[in-house]
Amino acid sequence: MNIKKAIIFILFILSIDKSPIVFCQSYQADWQSPDQRPVPDWYPGAKFGIFIHWGIYSVPAWATDSYADGFGSNYAEWYWQRLIDTNLKIHKDFEAFHARVYGPGFHYQDFAPQFKCELFKPNEWAQLFKDAGAQYVVLTSKHHDGFCLWPSAQSWNWNSMDIGPHRDLAGELSDAVKQAGLHMGFYYSLYEWYNPLYRKDVNAYVSQHMLPQLRDLVLRYKPDVLWADGDWEQSATTWQSKTFLAWLYNESPVRNTIVVNDRWGNDTKGKHGDFYTSEYGHGTTSMDKPWEETRGIGQSFGYNRNEDLKDYASSNELIHELISIVARGGNFLLNIGPAADGTIPVIMQQRLLDIGKWLQVNGEAIYGTIPWHEAPEINSNTDVFFTQKGNKVFSIITQWKNEITINNISKPSKIELLGFDGTVQSKYKQGKLIVTLPKLTPDIIPCESAWTLKILLK
Repeated sequence: MNIKKAIIFILFILSIDKSPIVFCQSYQADWQSPDQRPVPDWYPGAKFGIFIHWGIYSVPAWATDSYADGFGSNYAEWYWQRLIDTNLKIHKDFEAFHARVYGPGFHYQDFAPQFKCELFKPNEWAQLFKDAGAQYVVLTSKHHDGFCLWPSAQSWNWNSMDIGPHRDLAGELSDAVKQAGLHMGFYYSLYEWYNPLYRKDVNAYVSQHMLPQLRDLVLRYKPDVLWADGDWEQSATTWQSKTFLAWLYNESPVRNTIVVNDRWGNDTKGKHGDFYTSEYGHGTTSMDKPWEETRGIGQSFGYNRNEDLKDYASSNELIHELISIVARGGNFLLNIGPAADGTIPVIMQQRLLDIGKWLQVNGEAIYGTIPWHEAPEINSNTDVFFTQKGNKVFSIITQWKNEITINNISKPSKIELLGFDGTVQSKYKQGKLIVTLPKLTPDIIPCESAWTLKILLK
């Protein structure tokens, strides 16, 4: 075959096979190799994302407000497990609620036909996330109950196409989010509470069920985030995590853009992955590697009808948490729990839009920034935070002051208050900058919740 014919043949193959051609593999099925992988540029600068817990558990949408069994015992997405596990202190509360509302003989599986999602409008969801200022979205493709939000061949009659809404929820949202210009990702639970194969033969479950599902998610939807969970029951060796990640980084169509978290085995958290995770402040954060804090607007990830207003963080609290996380170098993945009909509770919409309104004024101090040298310690009581981008230092003030003092800073060439069109007065002497904030009335104050000084250094 001459060169011209060979080229024609290759082009023909490319026209019928859209999978990527891999000329060499850069990452081995170990930790040393993938741990050296550069984190794709988009992720560290994104800073704010939306987490979505949505599934069968959104039908009962109930958990106690008790912490009797420790952290996470009031998570509504754990409804099935709390109902079954008689060793839990809160089990009787779930059992009593279930019997009173649904009656005897009603099983968790019976919720599936009621998960109808009849009001789900993915384009409206995506627009809300964009208006909130989020840069990426992570949807629970499958939680620990094993129910899939896409037509998974490994979960016959236990996915959203076969039963319930009869829709590819993951695919519809993925398309809408990408069309809105945001990055799309998926949460995936490695284990399933009551999957017979998992309970009988974990190795067969991994090779015949889990790994095919993970590859299917990646190949179908080409996500930019893969957020593993349920890792604690087995080691990374049992989950075959290193083998899967080698494929993901070498051969998958998203090998150059995808990021994964650190939950790939009970021996990997805070050690491996493209970024580390922390949940409601319970976890590892590191300044030497990208990290992400996640929490719900309320105290549960899945929608919990048993929560009151007091259980929800205010807009101010969420904005201040975003500021604190970013000032320490992290990303904030804020969770919402939609209802079973596909609507996002109005109070959650309001919180997101308030964050977006603040970011419209102050986003320059958040996106693409790094911590300044005065980054606060976690849980510090400070009300002045700092970020940096190039020759710009941003001082974000969460409690209005007439004057602030900044130490150990170079002499600035200009100081602005973001969103304010007037002059900001300052004095500088021997590494100390004293800034007098302008006197503002409610009709001209640039935003609520927090205010940002933009300091241009010479």
